[in-house]
Parts: sequence; C-alpha cells; structure tokens
Amino acid sequence: MTRLRPLALLLTLALAARLAHAQQAASIIVDTDVGDDVDDAFAIDLVLASPELRVLGLSSAWGDTALRAQMLDRMVCETGKSIAVHTGVPTKSTTTFTQAPWAKAGIRREHGDAVAFLLDQIKAHPDQITLLALGPLTNLGAAIDRDPATFRRLKRIVLMGGAIHRGYGAPGAPAEPEYNIVRDPKAAQKVFRAGVPIFMLPLDSTQIKFEASRRSQLTTISTPMTDALQVLQAEWSRATGKADETLFDAVAAAYAVDPASCPMTPLHIEVDDKGMTRATPGTPNAQACLEPQEKVFFALLMPRLLNQRLVGDKICLASSAK
Repeated sequence: MTRLRPLALLLTLALAARLAHAQQAASIIVDTDVGDDVDDAFAIDLVLASPELRVLGLSSAWGDTALRAQMLDRMVCETGKSIAVHTGVPTKSTTTFTQAPWAKAGIRREHGDAVAFLLDQIKAHPDQITLLALGPLTNLGAAIDRDPATFRRLKRIVLMGGAIHRGYGAPGAPAEPEYNIVRDPKAAQKVFRAGVPIFMLPLDSTQIKFEASRRSQLTTISTPMTDALQVLQAEWSRATGKADETLFDAVAAAYAVDPASCPMTPLHIEVDDKGMTRATPGTPNAQACLEPQEKVFFALLMPRLLNQRLVGDKICLASSAK
C-alpha cells in the first residue's frame, strides 16, 4: 500500500474534519424583513459567522421584498458566502426602508419564490430545518396555506415576535401588539396552530441595546462584515434620528446558534386579531424566553463579529459589474 506523505495526510485529515463538521452543523433558513431597523443585519451576520449553522437560504419578508432580497444578496456577497436568496410575498408597508441606499448599490439578480423554496427544502430535509423568522410571518402563512403537511416537517421555528408580559420600552411596560405579529395576525395565528415546535423570543427578552461602547468595538477591526455594519448603522441612525439600536432579531439569532443563551418557558400562546400574543391555559404550543440575558448574549455576539475574517467577492456593487 502506498503511504500518504505527511502533508497529504494532514490535508486529508483536515478535509475529513470539515466534512464531519458540515454534517453536524444545523440546517437553517432565515426569513427576514432586513432593511428597516438594523437589528436584522446583526442577526444575519451572527448567523453567517457561526460555524454551528449551515445556511440553506435567505428569504425576504414584508414590504418591498425585491429590494430586501437585493440587500441580502449584497450581504452574502460581501461575506464570501454562496447562499441562495429568495423573494417573499410583497406587501404594502408604511415603515421606512432606512438602509435602501446600501441595498440599491448592490447588484440586481433574479430571485426565486421564497415560499416554494422553503417547502422544497423541507421536503429535501424533513425534520432537520430550523426556520429563523425575523419579520412578519406572511411567508410562513403562505407556506402553510400551500402545503400544511410539508410545513409541519420543519424541525423548529425560532422567531422574534410577540409580547407576553412586557411591551416596548422599560421593564414594567404592559404587553402590547409587537410589530412582527401585528403586521399579519392571520399568518401568526396559522403559525402557532401549525404543530411545529416554536421557540419564541418576545419583547420580554429581546430589548437589548447596542450602545456606544459596543459600536466602538466594531471600529477596532475592518472586514467586509464589520465595515458594512457600520454603514448600515449610520444609514439607520440618519433616517431615524436614533443612536442606540435595539438588537431584537439578533437575540433570536443567538438562540438559534446556542439555545443556552435564553432559557425557555413552555406556554400556550393564542394570537388574537389585534396581534396580541396571550399566554392562556392549555397544552403548550410554544416555548418563550421571558427574561433578557444581556451578558450571555453579548458574550456570544461580539466575539463572532470581531473574530470572523470573512472576505467577500470583489464584484458586489452594481458599478463593479459593468
């Protein structure tokens, strides 16, 4: 038998290790209304920088889903990933697409249907996919309408949405309809009745601020990811007049990476027509994280952002493709 040379043996072992890791990584699809608030961008970048996750695809949700898909394409391109992007169901939206300048500068590409993509991936990977839902649940509701049996073969849904005991603002604020739920209560009702395990990150646990001291840490390195985050933060701040963004969606992404980041409580959740998510008596249909875990969250988020060295494609801008 011919013996492998030491270098060849090391390469073989490295490849085997990478293949083993790829098989162990959890499969995930991210559905997001990226571009309005900047927390979606942090959430997506956390997912992209986490080797525990194998991203099967990204889909745009709510409002101008075509421009959101264009923004997702640029994020993927500038971090050197090869990930499918699909366009979700377009809707009317009254919110401001604060990061539209950055999104519009990216290359325009054709995208497939997000709902069909989700169902096809579930069929290909039954009981294996985590769906990370970071926006209104319109795409999920459409998938349930189209093929409820296939939708039930999701492994789990991790969603940022709802309010159990706390509304927007300081602790003690009464529960109120949360943005992602109230934009499409009918879709949310379908999701909570679909029979898929739901892990819910509501307002109770997700109102964690990204303050100046954290922002300054991003300036200590320069990678395509950190550079883009700083620009997106600036566009969001200029459009809203705010300085400290709340990282709602990034908290949900952190849970998808590491469930220990936010302990869950089993609840039976009913969604009413006004978008309230009420804990009522009954068999639990969801798990909800009810307390913010700020130290644990930042201990996960910041090293992922600061230690990644993702290098993207040089042709990510529309002007570069001419």
